[in-house]
Amino acid sequence: MQELMKELFTTDIGLLSLFTIGFVLVIGIYIYNFVRRHVAEDTAAHMHDEDTHKISH
Repeated sequence: MQELMKELFTTDIGLLSLFTIGFVLVIGIYIYNFVRRHVAEDTAAHMHDEDTHKISH
């Protein structure tokens, strides 16, 4: 295990692997938050449209 950690943190391919893992995690978190925010906005807009539609009829 010690040898693997040394290779991960000291070699070029190990550092590239760490960068890639970190990048994928950051992008995943960003996409999750982006989708969650837009779903909430669309849901709120839809509820507002339904309320407006009920009142006008």
